[in-house]
Amino acid sequence: MTLDDDIDNLTRIPLFAIFEAAALRNLAFASETRLLRAGDVLFRRGEESDGGYILTMGSVGLATHEDGRPPAHILRPWALIGEMALVAPSTRPVTARAMEPTTVLKIGRAIFHQILEQHPATAARARDFFRERLVDFSRHAASGLASHE
Repeated sequence: MTLDDDIDNLTRIPLFAIFEAAALRNLAFASETRLLRAGDVLFRRGEESDGGYILTMGSVGLATHEDGRPPAHILRPWALIGEMALVAPSTRPVTARAMEPTTVLKIGRAIFHQILEQHPATAARARDFFRERLVDFSRHAASGLASHE
C-alpha cells in the first residue's frame, strides 16, 4: 500500500475526513506502525492514555471486563480507537485486544497537537468536530436522565 492509499483510507474516518491534505500527509508520516498478534493487548482499561490508534488491518475487541466474557465491540479497519485521547489525557475506559493478526497506526497526542498547530484551518475544523461531539453527548446524556425520572 502506498502513502497515497493510506491518506485516502484515513479520510474514511470522520475526524480525518475534515483534515487538509497536507495535515493528513503529516499524520501519515508521523504515525508509528504497530503489529499485533492475535490476543495481544493494545492497552488496558484504567491505563493512562497518550494518544489514539488507527486500525488498518485485522480486528480489535473492546472489553469493559477482563473476566473471559467476549468483547462488547469488535472494530474493523479503518477505525479510530481513542479519539478523545488525541485531545486530552484520560484513562482508558476499555481494554483493547487484537482478535487476529492486526496492524494499527499510533498517533501520539503531542504529534496530533503539533499537526493542528501547523495547520490552523484543520485545527478550526477539529475544534468544531469535537464541539459537536460534546453537544451530541450532552443531548444524549440529558435525554437518558429525563427517561429515568
